[in-house]
Amino acid sequence: MRFETPLVPARLLRRYKRFLSDFELEDGRQVTAHCPNPGSMLGLATPGARCWLEPNDDPKRKLRFGWRIVELGNGHCAGIDTSVPNRLVRAALREGRIAELSAYSGLRSEVPYGKRSRVDFLLRERNLPDAYVEVKNVHLRREGDLAEFPDSVTARGARHLRELADMVAQGHRAVMLYIVQRTDCGRFRLAKDLDPTYAAAFSRSRVAGVEAVCYDCEISPEGISLRRAIPVLE
Repeated sequence: MRFETPLVPARLLRRYKRFLSDFELEDGRQVTAHCPNPGSMLGLATPGARCWLEPNDDPKRKLRFGWRIVELGNGHCAGIDTSVPNRLVRAALREGRIAELSAYSGLRSEVPYGKRSRVDFLLRERNLPDAYVEVKNVHLRREGDLAEFPDSVTARGARHLRELADMVAQGHRAVMLYIVQRTDCGRFRLAKDLDPTYAAAFSRSRVAGVEAVCYDCEISPEGISLRRAIPVLE
């Protein structure tokens, strides 16, 4: 996924009201940018961080910049737009680049399932069980090369795990696909201390047969793409 408009560097001044962030551009101008991330952004919104913004001239948008990338040091970056993983996965599924799901050619998105949910992707192929795929954005890192999820309590995420387990019980495949939007991680684990309920739901879903898959990303001011599968620690 390439950015439509060349990104510009900026220094983060503050992030506030979840969707707003103030920056100083290289020419000294201060601008307000849309922050496309409603989460806690633990470790990613430190004032003074060098970031990359995407300009736009769309008259329908209130803000002329969107925050896309934060630099992490030592040449590493993180993507902060939580809508990116689903776009990456959609493209990768169509191109057969997710090995665990490459046997499927039929693809639908936002399909109702469970009690009140919509699965991110429903995959179908003749002579194969349907595959229900939920995608989660990951950007927390606290120790070594370990990416972690979630970065705050997510009742919705726990519900998705229960609903995926129900799909397995009905004879389908179910896959929880974690996408790590940072370049400094080589393994994935649950942040059990931040949300014990989610961790317990994850364990129960794995016993029930839900698959857990994790991919990291290649990130630069030019674009973001899926890179490789990384181990899921349990």
